[in-house]
Amino acid sequence: MAGPEIREDDNFARPLLKAVESGDWNATRDFLNEHPRALTARMTTFMGGTVLHAAVDAEQQEIVMELVNMMSEHDLAMKDNFGYTALHISGNQKMAECLIRKNKELVSIRNKGKLLPVALAMSDGHKELARYLYSQTPFQDLEADRDFNGASLLNSCFYQGDLGMVIKNTAIDSIRGAALQMQREVQWFKEVERICPLTHKEISNKYKLTARQLFTKDHNEMRKEGENWMKGTATSCTVVGALITTIVVAAAFTISGGNNQDTGLPILHDELFKLFIVTNSLSLCSSSMSVLTFLGILTSRYAEEDFLRSLPRKMIIGLSALLFSIATMIIAFSTALLLMLRGKYKIVIPIIGLASVPIILFVLMQFRILIDMLVSTYGSGIFDEKMKPWL
Repeated sequence: MAGPEIREDDNFARPLLKAVESGDWNATRDFLNEHPRALTARMTTFMGGTVLHAAVDAEQQEIVMELVNMMSEHDLAMKDNFGYTALHISGNQKMAECLIRKNKELVSIRNKGKLLPVALAMSDGHKELARYLYSQTPFQDLEADRDFNGASLLNSCFYQGDLGMVIKNTAIDSIRGAALQMQREVQWFKEVERICPLTHKEISNKYKLTARQLFTKDHNEMRKEGENWMKGTATSCTVVGALITTIVVAAAFTISGGNNQDTGLPILHDELFKLFIVTNSLSLCSSSMSVLTFLGILTSRYAEEDFLRSLPRKMIIGLSALLFSIATMIIAFSTALLLMLRGKYKIVIPIIGLASVPIILFVLMQFRILIDMLVSTYGSGIFDEKMKPWL
């Protein structure tokens, strides 16, 4: 139920609005304590909105948080003359999070134009806010057969020639590697496209471009950067893999302790020797597989779709195989030293430690890339539970 209406000509609301717009919470609180009905009153001076609408519009985050604590869930859902709740007019993600924590139903409330907050956020250019609101909006509210909110998201993204989800100072800047950034952009486009009716996907904007064509145009530079990043990483890892392959092949034919001149078999037959043979063979197989996988990356066509699954999957397989080959090579090296210098642990242990330092540093640097790839490709996605795994 709406609160009492404060008429514009009685000047009653002016001190309250002035305090809110100036960010003076003390004055705002004192006014509300003196006039409790003003907390939920619909003010004609603010198009029928409440004091919360005014605080959100003025982007006074502290005041918004305090007002949310004072108001009930029902009060937060109050609309102005155009059917807008405070969430509809919010362009600040922190304020939106505060409102939704108190009342999760706000994301499903439509204005008089039947638009959800997520569709309005995208149409107003608040891309990171739109992504957050999408993660909070029930999927059934966006399904294509329900209304046009799903289509509105896609239309808002491309109608004015702007499908570039990446802008400076946004969360995507924290993603390491242009390939992962490109993957994130394709994930976003695919998810929005999924909730859009088929008829809307081929509509052209004012530049005679469909959504897909505009996405390709806007992300051409990012695709090239992602290609260069992938090729650079694959090239460096191919060199390392080839070196490991060369080393372990040579080690297999230069057996510690030598061979028996009569039988040609290795002189050493204990458990350490067996461990050396096994780990050396595993290192050879895994390094060869990593080299072949990275060669597959270098010869890829680098289309937009490849950044979604194909290229990240190859990179994950290649890095995993390379790291495994490095680990088994270290074990084989350590075993060979123990075979040659039995009992001389004061010499063996420092040598193994020093030889492992550069290898461990390389592993640590590449391991972070591997984890990022795994999370980005097989994780829950940027849209939480509504994002289908890209398997």
